[in-house]
Amino acid sequence: MTFEEIASDFIEIFDDLEVEQINEVLRKNIPYERLEFFNEYTNTFGEEADIGGAARKRLANLMLIGYLLRVLEDRLLPDPSIKE
Repeated sequence: MTFEEIASDFIEIFDDLEVEQINEVLRKNIPYERLEFFNEYTNTFGEEADIGGAARKRLANLMLIGYLLRVLEDRLLPDPSIKE
């Protein structure tokens, strides 16, 4: 499975989840401190980069999706440094 396939499957599944299910995915895969960091970081970044409106509100979500994709990649793709 490639990263592109993982991302495509993730988006298909994530798009169909209810809010409660999304919250469960976040709880199980992202430490609370990291969630707080993403929120604080994106608020600061959005302010400094003069990003407003709906785009600014979505910054934390974009970071979370990227983080979840990275977690999936780490779990599903073989480590290239490990020789079989």
